[in-house]
Amino acid sequence: MTESKEPRWARNLFSQLVEGGVTLFTHVPDAGNAALIRLAQQSNKTSAVLLTAEEEGVGICAGADLVGGRSVVCMQSSGVGNCVNHLSLVKGGRFPVFLIVTMRGDYGEMNPWQYPMGQAVDAVLGAMGLLVFRVDSEDELEVAAGAALSACFKGGQGVALILSQRFLGAKAF
Repeated sequence: MTESKEPRWARNLFSQLVEGGVTLFTHVPDAGNAALIRLAQQSNKTSAVLLTAEEEGVGICAGADLVGGRSVVCMQSSGVGNCVNHLSLVKGGRFPVFLIVTMRGDYGEMNPWQYPMGQAVDAVLGAMGLLVFRVDSEDELEVAAGAALSACFKGGQGVALILSQRFLGAKAF
């Protein structure tokens, strides 16, 4: 068996999610989550589902929970704005949702169009009742992901694991 060429952080996070029972990885195309999605596509234990819009992932998380499954929604920070109305299901339906949000519009951003939603992510998620776990360095990832997994799938909460640009690196485009 060959060693995966994916970054160590992605391999570690993927393993932690799978060990936590996550089998379904929903996503829209995003460079920040690309390695995690490739790992989900390559694994016999998981499925990756391409979404046409981020909010579809919230509904899929609800459906997965109803049948005893665990899923995550992988998106870029701009997609959080698309999900606001659907995130009302989390409180109303009392089901867990786990978002993995890769940030734009913060540390090192060069695209002015990314700043508005990037600066609003934490407040928007908090207003919708989700707990936010921010990762700024690789040594924070395991603890933050573990806390998010526990809050979501043991505590029944909506959570967002935020992978900052300080952690991922700012995109050069």
